[in-house]
Amino acid sequence: MIDRRMMLAGLAAVPLLDAVGAEAKAPAIGTVRRLDPALDRIVAPGASVTRLAEGFRWAEGPVWVPGSNCLLFGDPPSNTVHRWTAAKGVEIFLRPSGLQTPVPAAIREPGLNGLALDARGRLIAADSGSRAIVRIDLATRQRETLADRFDGKRFNSPNDLCVARSGAIYFTDPTYGLAEGDDSPLREVAWCGLYRLSPDGRVDLLDRSHRRPNGVALSPDERTLYLSLSDETRPEVLAYPLGADGMIGESRQFLDMRAQHDAGRPGLPDGIKVGASGHVFATGPGGVHVCTADARLLGVIETGKAIANCAIGKGGKVLFLTSSDSLAVIPLRSS
Repeated sequence: MIDRRMMLAGLAAVPLLDAVGAEAKAPAIGTVRRLDPALDRIVAPGASVTRLAEGFRWAEGPVWVPGSNCLLFGDPPSNTVHRWTAAKGVEIFLRPSGLQTPVPAAIREPGLNGLALDARGRLIAADSGSRAIVRIDLATRQRETLADRFDGKRFNSPNDLCVARSGAIYFTDPTYGLAEGDDSPLREVAWCGLYRLSPDGRVDLLDRSHRRPNGVALSPDERTLYLSLSDETRPEVLAYPLGADGMIGESRQFLDMRAQHDAGRPGLPDGIKVGASGHVFATGPGGVHVCTADARLLGVIETGKAIANCAIGKGGKVLFLTSSDSLAVIPLRSS
């Protein structure tokens, strides 16, 4: 996964597509592989994936902002967060988005990666470059570091996160943002962890047993925490039960993507989102794997390239896809 992302991140940027004003005018790309008729209730037959913009080094971490009717998404290697609106297309929203100083050679991805909103509409971000979890006021762009250490040791490079209704933040900390990955001299913790940041600022290490913890998401009732493993030796999505205290129990395999990976389909398990009805949208080999809450795979939304992450937007009516160097979208009937 590191080699694949390094290759994609090194692509020369090409100009962004002209702002089209609405995704309906965008060019169609990719396809939808329908594996179960129940997918029709989520993605209408005939619905197509359309590209909204391209030219990014590695598009990541999208989040829909209802109050502004816009999508924010990052390009971590370029240290930029972009904003997309139907009226104006793609504009730069934050640059630098993550690391605010000159980027040292030891940092490969200096920008913000996973993005989410808290209950007050503030941006919560996994800052790969500053190696921290940060909060940003969308109106003023003022930023605050919420956590950058566990037991006094710097994180590797926080990658993705989700926010519980309590205000607790679940996040992952692999080594993708470091130029030498697992062998980086910047490393201070010897593992790639899954963490919980409490509203009072306490950081709890939930699981340190995985090579490549990546995307995280909560079920609507917040009794389950999903974790994607971007591990070529174990391409899976796990599900952890959550107690009333927000701490995890023993994990179980939720989705096995070995068959798609072994077939050579692009990508690995990465970002993950859960719809209001409990359907899981998990990126992985081939595209976004759409599943029921009981892990029945309904279909795969494909762009022909690796899809790093996705976001449900417009009140559940669309699914945005950050796919390699592109931003794409597909309409939803429900989520």
